[in-house]
Amino acid sequence: MNNKSLMSREPMQVWIGFQVFLFPFLSLTTPSGIGFSSLLFLLSALCVPRKSWAALSPHWREIRWVVAAFWFQFALAIVAVAVRPEAGLDYLDKPSRMLLGLSSMALVLLARPSPTALWWGVVAGSLAALPFVAWQRIVLQIERPGGFLNAITFGDLAMVLGLVALAAAIDYRHHTRKAVLAGVGALAGLAACMLTGTRGAWIALALAALLFLSYAQLLRSRKVRLLLAGSFTLVAAAFFVPATGMQERALQGVDDVQTWVDGGNVFTNVGTRLELWKGATILIEERPLFGLDRNTVRAEIRRLVEQGTLDPAILSLEHLHNDALQALATGGVFGLLSWIGILAAPFVFFARQMGRVSLDRGGQATRFAPALAGMLVVLCYFSFGLTEVIFWSLKGSMFYALMVFLLMGFCLAARPGETKVEPRGN
Repeated sequence: MNNKSLMSREPMQVWIGFQVFLFPFLSLTTPSGIGFSSLLFLLSALCVPRKSWAALSPHWREIRWVVAAFWFQFALAIVAVAVRPEAGLDYLDKPSRMLLGLSSMALVLLARPSPTALWWGVVAGSLAALPFVAWQRIVLQIERPGGFLNAITFGDLAMVLGLVALAAAIDYRHHTRKAVLAGVGALAGLAACMLTGTRGAWIALALAALLFLSYAQLLRSRKVRLLLAGSFTLVAAAFFVPATGMQERALQGVDDVQTWVDGGNVFTNVGTRLELWKGATILIEERPLFGLDRNTVRAEIRRLVEQGTLDPAILSLEHLHNDALQALATGGVFGLLSWIGILAAPFVFFARQMGRVSLDRGGQATRFAPALAGMLVVLCYFSFGLTEVIFWSLKGSMFYALMVFLLMGFCLAARPGETKVEPRGN
């Protein structure tokens, strides 16, 4: 490749790399950082539409199922609005924006920025999130701080940033200073999550531990073993520190379950969830194939409360606090397939990328960390959805789509021997 071509590509690489950095950095510490980043990616791709499509097309065979999963979600929303006009056009908002997140992958494949931009954006985002939420918890005395988001969503996304930073530290395992800084970012993300008191995110740690153990080659490096041991030891130790409230909330959760089973007070965090899940199963049994629109689901929940089947304590809650049940109740079997698709298709993609690389080959190892990070992101969202509708939030949904598409782009861009496609014109 001649110097002239390299110089003509550099501004695009810098610009897209800057956008990649901004996305995770702004996600938790600004009120609209995620939306701003998604719009910036889309506008940048629209400036060079032909080049963006040309960058994607060579990889279509590998990405087609992931794209199909997001398309199916969007198509299902269109059908829902057509069949149930009362649902409103805003029903299309999240699925359309998530699908348009594909623009971020196109730009990564077009400009080929270094994954370093994403790694340092994630680390910076984690390091910025910790003092932000600590200030709310310690200075403002907010019991469940959440920055500009609710406490659960903030804690969940902080967990994602922490685990992706951990993947970045593994990527830098041969560079001590970079690995240490990325490791500090990982610990900051985990600590920020703990300060929010979000219990659902703890499940993600268990799944992440299983993922790390399933890839034994990770543990060959002494630095990686120390990093993983330090991260999980910190969380375990924090459980026994009263100031973190982790032990108290865990024991409270067990007590809430027992109270609900015994027919006692429902007005607890766990009790209301169990009561909602009871109501969800009733609605799903009545309409298993197509489900009901969101407004009708709430109306039916109210009806069940008025009949005395459910406790009135759940009336103030917007959703069913479980992604699978929410998908079934509002979309039936097709809604459940849509939810499974946007999780399973990316997970399979990243798992295949992991299976094709070797840490002993420098050219292929660059794909390992993005693939590992991608699997961690999907596992996190699956675990969050067990006790929360993480895809209810537009910010939570867009964060997932952008992170998945960016990491897919970095996996594909790291393929040895592949170069960026630059057709003439826009």
